[in-house]
Amino acid sequence: MNASPKKLISIVAPLFNEREVVLRFDASLRQELATLSNYDFEIIYCDDGSTDGTLARVQELCAQHTNTQLIRFSRNFGKEVATTAGIHAARGEAVITIDSDGQHPVEMLSQFIAKWREGSHVVIGVRTANQREGVVKHAGSKLFYALFNRLSGIRLVPGSTDYRLIDKIVQHDFMQMTEHNRITRGLIDWLGYERAFVHFKAHPRLQGRASYSFKKLSRLAVDSVISLSIAPLYATAYVGAIILPISVLLGLAMIVDALLGDPLQLHATGSAYVMVLLLFLVSVLMVSQGISGLYLSHIHAETQNRPLYVIDETASRKHHA
Repeated sequence: MNASPKKLISIVAPLFNEREVVLRFDASLRQELATLSNYDFEIIYCDDGSTDGTLARVQELCAQHTNTQLIRFSRNFGKEVATTAGIHAARGEAVITIDSDGQHPVEMLSQFIAKWREGSHVVIGVRTANQREGVVKHAGSKLFYALFNRLSGIRLVPGSTDYRLIDKIVQHDFMQMTEHNRITRGLIDWLGYERAFVHFKAHPRLQGRASYSFKKLSRLAVDSVISLSIAPLYATAYVGAIILPISVLLGLAMIVDALLGDPLQLHATGSAYVMVLLLFLVSVLMVSQGISGLYLSHIHAETQNRPLYVIDETASRKHHA
């Protein structure tokens, strides 16, 4: 009786100027994969336009190991795009994305796979501690998750990372998303599949500093909110809607008070009338911008070209059965 073929799992690791660490990362990864003998693995390295010799190191790995694949960008397009390219190229029953700087502990891979086998379509690595995370970055991270969850309607778990596993069903739906300014974890969570979590303490980088500066992280946060939320388009309308009735009531009170001989003792001057008029006009303008935002939000949604809905085929089959 022939044994059933092993399931193939794809490992996707984006790279940018990781010449000094990629061989050490690869060695630790393969050592861990060797303990998971019930599965076959392919490793996909996505070189995001490195300029420090990373390409040559990965080409060496590809020559040594038949299960290793290299995707080389013509220039630097960013980590999110590199991760996306790896997910697109993956052939496995599940895809695991992991950073190549050593901060994501490879010894946790078995837990990701176990939760996937238990039925979760998405398994998310949640960082509980980072040994070298500064106070500013930590506070900024907490603020980002709080604002994002409130504005977008999508629940991102604080500390969630790009260290995650997705089933091939999720991969297929993810590949239908074509927007350019993207945050991979946000798009995966937007799909809404059943999620499980693996908590871990981040390791120190194998060497060097993180390529994501505070400026890049801030830009990523802004792009994430804009990509996954239309709330900023309505912000001015909300403010205008508050100011408009106040300015109208205040203006009417000033006019009535002036006509009746100032019984309210407002002692309104000409400058005060001008200020109230300006307040009224500004509020009207802000409400008008909010109305324009309504139209822009529809254009924004259409140009993203996301699927109209996502069907969880596995759950549908279970329900039908």
